[in-house]
Amino acid sequence: MAIIKWRPGGELDPMDWISDFRSGLDQLFERSLGPWRMVKAGLLDGDWVPGVDVLEDEDKVVVKVDVPGISKEEISLSVQGEVLTVQGEKKQEEEYSEADCHRVERVYGRFQRTISLPAPVDADKVSASCRDGVLEVTLPKKEEVKPRKIEISGGEK
Repeated sequence: MAIIKWRPGGELDPMDWISDFRSGLDQLFERSLGPWRMVKAGLLDGDWVPGVDVLEDEDKVVVKVDVPGISKEEISLSVQGEVLTVQGEKKQEEEYSEADCHRVERVYGRFQRTISLPAPVDADKVSASCRDGVLEVTLPKKEEVKPRKIEISGGEK
């Protein structure tokens, strides 16, 4: 038996039921699609989605991207304005015949992440390293956006 939300006055509004149904479906698909749910938000382009962390301090922005099983030669980076683009491809190691394959859960294919940076960066000083399946991109901030300490002058009265 289905549970119906109680409404004051005992009325059932069909529009509320449709809205509740739609909300439930959205939650179901968001949970079952895992990281691919971000495709709906227009944040991704590609066959699979590597996870990304964006960190910021006074001097730099650091972007960490999960790229397990991908060599640095298969990854390309570009910075344009306040946008970092990371793209690459994870290739399948070997083809499996249906008779040999019991389960394939690892994802393969192209990926592209376009990441809005929280501050303007100096594109000429960007550095990147890849270690243990994590790509780390360090983007120094432009001098004009770094905080400056200002000394206060003047005597006391």
